[in-house]
Amino acid sequence: MEAIRWEHDSLYLLDQTCLPAVERWLRYTDYREVAQAIKTMVVRGAPAIGIAAAYATVLAARENCCKADFPAAMSRAKEVLAASRPTAVNLFWALNRMERCWQTFGLARLEAEALAIHSEDIQMNEAMGKAGAELVPNGARILTHCNAGALATGGYGTALGVIRTAHAQGKVSMVYADETRPLLQGARLTAYELVRDDIPVTLICDNMAGYLMAQGQVDLVIAGCDRMAANGDFANKIGTYALAVLAKHHGIPFYTALPSSTIDLSIPDGSHIPVEQRSGEEVSCFAGVQTGPVGVRTWNPAFDVTPHELLTAAITERGILRPPFDQKLACQFV
Repeated sequence: MEAIRWEHDSLYLLDQTCLPAVERWLRYTDYREVAQAIKTMVVRGAPAIGIAAAYATVLAARENCCKADFPAAMSRAKEVLAASRPTAVNLFWALNRMERCWQTFGLARLEAEALAIHSEDIQMNEAMGKAGAELVPNGARILTHCNAGALATGGYGTALGVIRTAHAQGKVSMVYADETRPLLQGARLTAYELVRDDIPVTLICDNMAGYLMAQGQVDLVIAGCDRMAANGDFANKIGTYALAVLAKHHGIPFYTALPSSTIDLSIPDGSHIPVEQRSGEEVSCFAGVQTGPVGVRTWNPAFDVTPHELLTAAITERGILRPPFDQKLACQFV
């Protein structure tokens, strides 16, 4: 399964706002439209956002290549793309890598660099899958949150990459997918991926997870990650922190899976991670229907931050990281 394609000098994105009802591909030739696609979550997931931004940089370079103020134009394009979503560090990592590429080598290698970012992400996901599958016991019942699968990456997935590999090894008895309010990425996207891949999945409401754990139906929790600080604190879709607290209470291992492009050693802890605040209409409305009273106040952070003390281990393409996370991250990812 894929959500991003680069064909004939155009970027194609699978419109994730329409899934699972409609599979619609949109074509982009303007970097500004790609920025809007990121903002409106046509494409979402930390690695996928970075990949889309890399291809958008190629589009910006082609638009501005003959201008006398090319460096200034590229700087403006980078600012537009960087402003699309603030939390996932992969966006800024990819933009900086693309900027270094054109500044060092000119435009000739820019497309190849974007393709390399895309290809490397898939390779990292597959490596994470192999590493993480070692943590999955036979007959595992796994709880996951939001979507950290092929749709959120270059392909294969981070958290779902681990689940895919473990399933291929015959280890997975059931995957429980939180619906993930308010935009239902778990219901619309994760369940969709797992059904497509014939991986056993049960969809639950977010507020059922604690009771499911209390009933002894969860062996481990695996979530994705949008940014990890130097001490192991990490941001992921809102609701992840609550799952980590519940898992700790019930003695259930809690893991996050992430590529090195999601690690931000420039910030010491999770308090420095910017948390995106989205429109309150996502909370007060559902599928275009008003579900809260008109005029009600809303609060809609897209992410929360899970303290590293609640994390059993982090799954990366370089292997499994266990506490102390600050020392392990400093040694392996500087």
